[in-house]
Amino acid sequence: MATAMVYHAKAQSTFKPPLIANENAYLGDVDSSDSYNTEKPISAGFYRLEKGTPLVYEYTYDEMKIILEGEFEISDETGQKVTATPGDVFHFPQGSKITFTTPSYGLAFYTGQRAKGAA
Repeated sequence: MATAMVYHAKAQSTFKPPLIANENAYLGDVDSSDSYNTEKPISAGFYRLEKGTPLVYEYTYDEMKIILEGEFEISDETGQKVTATPGDVFHFPQGSKITFTTPSYGLAFYTGQRAKGAA
């Protein structure tokens, strides 16, 4: 049986992720495979950070991000620190502890091996 693709037109400009932490960190899943792949779901959406409180996040799943707009300063517990700009791609392995901050704002698209809303 064929499964139809799912299309989210202009999601980068129309989807507004909800506030998830502090006064400046927004994240929301646009879609997920968890309704039909409960064993190994994958979810994807947008993460926006505005200038203000750094967000420290410990990953309980594998995730990848591509920076779409703005600028992030991203560091991990090993001391690695990167200034991220549009086009940069990151892989955050399960168990990594990442600190996100920005001098202005940043927008990223992510995909993570987790159920929808489980970030």
